[in-house]
Order: sequence, then C-alpha cells, then structure tokens
Amino acid sequence: MGKKKENDSSDPYGEPAKHDPTFNGPLKNRGCTDVICCIFFMVFIGGYLVVGVLAWLYGDPRQVIYPRNSTGVFCGIGPNEGKPYVFYFDILKCATGTNIMAAALNGLQCPTTQVCVNTCPNSYWIVPLSGYFPGANPRDVFSDKYCSPAIDLQTTKLSVDQILSKELCARFYIPSTPVFNRCIPKIADLPGIPSNFTLPGTATANETASSIMSATGDLFMGFNAKALGVKIFEDFAKSWYWILIGLLIAMLASLLFLLLLRFVAGVMVWVLIVGVIGVIGYGIWHCYWEYSNYKANNASISAIGFTSDVSVLLRVQETWLAFLIILAVLEVVLLLSLIFLRKRILIAIALIKEASKAIGHIMCSLLYPLVTFVLLVICVAYWGITALYLATSGVPLYRVMALNHSLPNCASINGTEPCDPLSFNASSSPCESARCMFLKYNEEGLFQKNLFNLQIYNVLGFLWCMNFVLALGQCTMAGAFASYYWAFSKPGDLPYFPVASSFLRTLRYHVGSLAFGSLILTIVQFIRIILEYLDHKFKAAQNPCTRFIMCCLKCCFWCLEKFIKFLNRNAYIMIAVYGKNFCTSAKNAFCLLMRNIVRVVVLDKVTDLLLLFGKLMVVGGVGVLAFFFFSGRIEMPGETFSASSLNYYWVPIITVVVGSYMIAKGFFSVYSMCVDTLFLCFLEDLERNDGSQEKPYYMPKSLMKILSKKNKQPKQNKK
Repeated sequence: MGKKKENDSSDPYGEPAKHDPTFNGPLKNRGCTDVICCIFFMVFIGGYLVVGVLAWLYGDPRQVIYPRNSTGVFCGIGPNEGKPYVFYFDILKCATGTNIMAAALNGLQCPTTQVCVNTCPNSYWIVPLSGYFPGANPRDVFSDKYCSPAIDLQTTKLSVDQILSKELCARFYIPSTPVFNRCIPKIADLPGIPSNFTLPGTATANETASSIMSATGDLFMGFNAKALGVKIFEDFAKSWYWILIGLLIAMLASLLFLLLLRFVAGVMVWVLIVGVIGVIGYGIWHCYWEYSNYKANNASISAIGFTSDVSVLLRVQETWLAFLIILAVLEVVLLLSLIFLRKRILIAIALIKEASKAIGHIMCSLLYPLVTFVLLVICVAYWGITALYLATSGVPLYRVMALNHSLPNCASINGTEPCDPLSFNASSSPCESARCMFLKYNEEGLFQKNLFNLQIYNVLGFLWCMNFVLALGQCTMAGAFASYYWAFSKPGDLPYFPVASSFLRTLRYHVGSLAFGSLILTIVQFIRIILEYLDHKFKAAQNPCTRFIMCCLKCCFWCLEKFIKFLNRNAYIMIAVYGKNFCTSAKNAFCLLMRNIVRVVVLDKVTDLLLLFGKLMVVGGVGVLAFFFFSGRIEMPGETFSASSLNYYWVPIITVVVGSYMIAKGFFSVYSMCVDTLFLCFLEDLERNDGSQEKPYYMPKSLMKILSKKNKQPKQNKK
C-alpha cells in the first residue's frame, strides 16, 4: 500500500531529467529515428515525382497560356506565330449563345467564329445590311485579317451575303483591347459609337452599344489590363534599384534590432509592459470620464430600452461603466501578475539577451532562412506547375455546332457529332452556320479519370513538403543553438560550423522524425481545407444549426493545428539535442514544459511582445521612409530618381513593405527559435545539474544570478 501511495504522489508529467556526466550538448553518437516513416516519406516523394512526370507528359499548359481559334490551333505560336490575339466575329453571341453552347464551351469561348490576329481593331467598321453589295467583289469589302483561314478572298466564288451567312468573315468590328489575349470591346469608347453603326436586331446605335456592353460584361468595365500591367512594369523598371535599397535597409534594421536586444532587452521589455499598463490606465480614466458625463445627463439604458444599435449603446452610462469595470479588472490582474511573476520576467529577459549573444557568435544562422526560402519556392513552383499540367491534360474534343439554329437544316445539329477542325468543310454541310468547334478536354482513360485524385495527391504532397522544409529549418537551428548553450566555456567550446554540422546531422539521422511530425500537421491542415471547401460548397443549403457545427469544427481544428505546431517545434528541439524518435521527443518536451508551465507562458508572451514590437518598428519605419521617398516628399539630389516619373507610386511602396515584412519575419524566426532552444536547454540544465563540482550549471552567469545559484568550482573544459 505504501508503495502505491508513493507512486500516486509522483509528478503527473514525469520525473525530472537525471544528471548524465557524459552529456555536454547535442549527441554525436546517434542512430536513425522513425525509419518506417522515412521510407514512407521517400516512397511518397517518389510517387509525387511520378505524378509530376505524368502531368508533364499528358498536360499542355498552352491551353491556358494561349487561346485557340475556331479550328483549334493556338494563337501566338506555330502557324499563328505573330498573331497572339483572338478576335470574335460576333461578340454579341457570347451573351446570346444557346444552352447547349453555354454548357459545352468554357473560358471565353463563344458560339461564333474566332480567328487569330496580330492586333485588335482600333476603329469602327461594319458591313451594311445584306443586299447592299449585290455584285461587289468580296476582296473589296472584307479584309483578310478578319476572315477565316478557310476562305480565300482572291479566288472565292461566294457573294458577300453568302460569306456573311456562313460567318466566314466578320460583319463588323469595334475598338477593342486585348484582355488575356482576347480582343474585348473597349467599354469606355462605346459612348462615342457612330450614329449609323447599328447591328441586326438593334434599332439605334445606342441599342447596339448597350448590347455590346451586355455581352462583354461588367468584368471589363473601364479596365484595360494591358495598360495597367505595362504601367506597373514601367514603375518597377524605374524604381527597382531604390526598392532593393529599401529592402537592404530593412535587413540592416532587423539585424541591428536583434543585436541591440543584447543591451536593451530589459529596458524595452519594461517599457512595453509599462506602456501596456499606461494604455489600460488611460482607458479606465476615459471610461470614467464618459460615464460621468452621461450620468450627469441622466442617459441610461432604461430611458432608451433594448436596442442592437451600437452607436446608441455608446451614448448611455451603463456601457461605459461596463467598460470601466472590465479594464479595471484587467489592470489589477496585470499588476498582480507583474508582482508575482517579476522573477520569471527577469529570466525571460536574460534568455532573450543570451539569444542575442548566441546569434552574435553564430552569425551564419541568419543566412539559413535563405535556404528555407529557396526550398519553399521549389515546393510552391513544383506544386503550381504540376497542378497546371494536370488541369490541362487530355486531348481536346471537337463537335459540329450550329452558330444559328434558326437557319434551315440547322435545328437538328445538337453538338454531338465529332469532327476534326483542320479537315472540316463547312460548305459540305447542309447547315450554312455549321462549324467544328472545341467542346471540352477528353476525360476518358485511366489517367484522365483520376485527375481529381491526382490533384488531391498534389495538394497533400505540397503541404507535406512545405511542412517538412520548415521542420528541417527548425531542427537545424535548434541543433546549432543547443551546441552554444551546452558549451561550458562560451564561445571557446563552440564547435566549428555549428549550423552546417546540425544540418547534415539532421538529414542523416532524423528525416523520418521530421516527416512524421510534418505528416501529422499536414493531415490536420488537409482536414481544414476540406472543411473550408464543404462550407463554401454547401453554404446556400446550410441552416443555423449546421453553420454552428461547421464553425465549431473549423475552430477546433484551427486550435489543434496551433497546438501541433507548438508541440512539433519543441519536439524538433529535443530531436536535435538527444537524437530520439519523434514520439519520445514530443512526450519529453511536453512534460518538461508542463513541469514549468508558468515560465513557459511568461517567456512566450514576453518574446511575442518583443518580436511584434520589432516587426512594427522595422516594417513601419521602412514603410514610412518608402512612402515619403516614392511619393516625392523626400527629393534626392541631382536627377538620379524622380517620384513624378512613376505612374503609381504605391507600387514600389507596397513592394518595399511586403519585402520588409518577409525579411523581418525571416530574421525574427531565427531569433524566436534561438530563444525557445535556449529555454528548453535551460530547463534541462536546472533539472540535470545542481552547481556542484560534479554537476555544474551550463547556464550563463546572468541567469545564475537571477536564480541565486552558482557553480561551486568553475570547470575549465568539460569537453
């Protein structure tokens, strides 16, 4: 019974780590971990490569990049080189096509003849109503540029009316602009349409303009994609040098901030804490002032009754009294926390300072985010290219379709008869408006039938590779900074090339463990994607109950993803130090953190506060500087650059701000990983050692001073 009680009184989060006289940092002699998961990951990556090869063999991204004419030939390449744009003979049919055509055609395809042209038309031109040219030669009326390749205007025996009825040449064209390589009417020019420009079915030029506007759609209203793209490109060409200078300033500011934390971390932390207390204190005073004013005016909730209007609620005394009570309670809790947790805050400050020292001794750690960035770019590029090739795999299918079902012998054509656009002869068909047109891409065959499954495989591969790359970076940084902490004489005992050594050690022994941890995170992220897809798909059919359940599920999996990221991060630190498998490392890290939960919370919040402040300083400072420079408020001497020469000065500003954020995030991610690694090593140090000659502390003297601890006899070189 006594033994059972003794076991019941043990720590629920495991026993503290025992002293190991042979331990002095990341273990050199270790074995491969989670080999089964490593093999599974390699097989999965092999399959991912096979999917990419199959997509490359069957896919044709030209189907997305280049438009097709009516004969199925791409514009801009091959026989149509130099003719990158598609011109629609009758843009009105894009809005008035039959249901069969609307269901069959996709993209910007329309039930009208399309030809490839080198430029879009820039003027108004129309053939008058039929019969106007009873004996005219077609070559005197039409231009080869806007006629189908199936007709030769020099030798044709067809009349003008016959050419128009067969839609072998365009009846009209109007000023157009290329949008996604399609000639789309310029909506802004339609008010200036000539008074005699009327299309069949419209009585006046205004009705014609209205019909064209309806067919074109509001999507292109007043929008000139090419002009906008050219102007943005011009702005980049004029300001790229200064954008790079702005990003260089952001990099130097981030580095300077991290180095300054070694000297001013304590001051900054206390200034931020006092600032938060001061802001809440001002909020309490403001709420009391508002409460007093409304109380003097006798403005209460009982006088206006219940309402959901927020502006009304802000004009009653009870609202401000509630705000005052909430802020007062928050202020009291914060002050009490500072009183009771002041020692732990000092520990957090000391660790933050020590992290700056560690980065100062391992400066190459600041370059590793570039490796992570390159690997992430490769993952994103491979996923995007594979997805594009999968989406464009399959042979295009063509069917005989009637452009005008009201003509004789055209009603029976329903788009089911296959045809070859290169050999189809429209004159041999009894229907004058019959054309061989693109229907869809072939979905038959084993590969095409599994395109959806392959796209899912592509998404899973993308998520798993991304998470693995991030895990590799975290484990590498953890190994490098752990070697710094467990160096008894810093930096004399620091090993050569700690980052490179940690990187090679991680790749050699722990690919399986990193793959295991990243797989768990990938599964949770994929479930979140499925939930978002289902929520979007069935949003219209949901009732309040299902919406509530869906919201709860998304919230739960969001929290689960955050927890797994936190657990994985600390598990990778344990893997880097002790070389154990993922599950054991995750368990040891979790138990170690739970045995010191208060310190964990304090350090986490203090570090988050500092890094948030650092990001705001770097991004905000560089962003303000970029705004004053690119908006012309700061003039450079000479004629090196003029802000007035930019079309949109916000283009380089946004580029600098986004780039500064990415740079600051990369630098601070290294710093955050350093703090977390040193913190776990510090907790292990407290449990393993007691400061005696046999068990000396490895922590810096600043931490020993805060904890009132010291080594009884300094050790020269444990290694």
